[in-house]
Amino acid sequence: MAFAGRRDAPEPPDFGILKRLARDQLVYLLEQLPGKKDLFIEADLMSPLDRIANVSILKQHDVDKLYKVETRPAPGASDQFCFLVRPRVRTMRFIADVTCDEWSFYLLPLDEDIISMELPEFFRDYFLEGDHRWINPVARALQLLNSLYGPFGKTYGIGRCAKMSYELWRDLEDESESEVQGRKPEIGHVFLMDRDMDYVTALCSQVVYEGLVDDTFRIKCGSVDFGPDVTSSDKSIKVLLNSQDKVFSEIRNEHFSSVFGFLSQKSRNLQAQYDRRRGMDIKQMKDFVSQELKGLKQEHRLLSLHIGACESIMKKKTKQDFQETIKAEHSLLEGFDIRESTSFIEEHIDRQVSPIESLRLMCLLSITENGLVPKDYRSLKTQYLQSYGPEHLLTFHNLKRIGLLTEQSAGDTLTAVESKVSKLVTDRAAGKITDAFNSLARKSNFRAISKKLGLIPRLDGEYDLKMPRDMAYVFGGAYVPLSCKIIEQVLERRGWQGLEEVVRLLNGNEFCVSDSAVEDNPACESQRVILAVFLGGCTFSEIAALRFLGKERGCKFIFLTTAITNSARMMEAMIEAKG
Repeated sequence: MAFAGRRDAPEPPDFGILKRLARDQLVYLLEQLPGKKDLFIEADLMSPLDRIANVSILKQHDVDKLYKVETRPAPGASDQFCFLVRPRVRTMRFIADVTCDEWSFYLLPLDEDIISMELPEFFRDYFLEGDHRWINPVARALQLLNSLYGPFGKTYGIGRCAKMSYELWRDLEDESESEVQGRKPEIGHVFLMDRDMDYVTALCSQVVYEGLVDDTFRIKCGSVDFGPDVTSSDKSIKVLLNSQDKVFSEIRNEHFSSVFGFLSQKSRNLQAQYDRRRGMDIKQMKDFVSQELKGLKQEHRLLSLHIGACESIMKKKTKQDFQETIKAEHSLLEGFDIRESTSFIEEHIDRQVSPIESLRLMCLLSITENGLVPKDYRSLKTQYLQSYGPEHLLTFHNLKRIGLLTEQSAGDTLTAVESKVSKLVTDRAAGKITDAFNSLARKSNFRAISKKLGLIPRLDGEYDLKMPRDMAYVFGGAYVPLSCKIIEQVLERRGWQGLEEVVRLLNGNEFCVSDSAVEDNPACESQRVILAVFLGGCTFSEIAALRFLGKERGCKFIFLTTAITNSARMMEAMIEAKG
């Protein structure tokens, strides 16, 4: 689709049906086991299950007690045990001699425009281990969305995983007998992207409010636990963060520097609404209490929490020299003062600020510089191992293998090895072998791509973060997220024409396929609804950037991701020293 002039963005489809379908199927499966039963749930399925079917629903269908899978049932427990698990080898050691059934739970709507598969291990399993097992759930998720909200008019993608997922999805469509043609679609276009197309964006510090909340408190399954430092009490509170929260919905995509001013104004407005009570007669007071007071109290509670969260973020970031870190990041993105930034990273390691943060900065330096010169690589690696322990040696192996932390001289040798392997086996037959070599041989080419796509804005004066002019605002005006820029350019050009050099630098695997049965009418509402699929995780910064682009171009972006990610989660996925 070529972007039209600015129009109001269309409303997103109703994704509530995905929850209802998942809940109904779970209930059906539970009813196949009449009588009392204990339900054993894998730990990372607890939160998604709570969003789909709470405890009261489970109790209605004869679930007596809930346990974590690794927990042994208490004496006198129910005769029937029911296990709710992902297909993982480590879980199977707790289970034996069972009747198996499948709960087709692929998609969890976290908000009106965000759907998560809640598969955080996808990133490590596919991009590091070359494990293809999660491609099938991705293809089935696309098939389900297509059956409910399609047919999709055009599918774009880039990345090897994206291509395999698309091909398997089409195979599933060909095998199925579901009929979606002739129905009015609600989603017009799909864009699939592998996480390894853009590691830089995921490694940068987030500075939009929702991203900072995630980096500081960890948003899990759409909820966050605010501790006593936020609640100003001795209790922690679990808060659901979505568009239903009127305060949060207005600040979630804002640069953090704008948030305090907004909350301050909101507080004054709220106080003014409370003060209206003073001049009311009895009838007016009665109407106020019955119609407005409850809503005002709820808004006041949420306002207090978000003010508390902002204050807590400020304290933590001040303690961590956040502004100095941001300055170093911007220098790396722009390619200036690299020696000074390297010294900053060395100091960070020597002071033992944080093993995760030190790794993140090293990876950002490596990717933006297309690998480290061997002398710097050895020096930083030695300092890190001395500061944080030799057990991290395997972590460096993983980071090198996936292409996050590499030496500049290594690429050529590995590319030669890869070319020999490719002569012995075809791409389809190679499977995990070629995946591993692809990761090993990958060069980031960030500097060349950045120049081609204009990712670093040229500024005349200060960047206005309150009235941003482009997607760069999500990183303080310093950098337009590569992933989002690719999506913008491809949609604008209605394909990959004119982006051949960028595609070459990104190692290819791009595609663009039209469904001939779907009318390509730009005036149609569904043509302005785009499903952006991130394989390996999506950050809140990318979500904020594409929401901004959608408002500017009069379209609506819907996000499907294997999981919400950030720099810390990416680093943790690579770390072997778990202790």
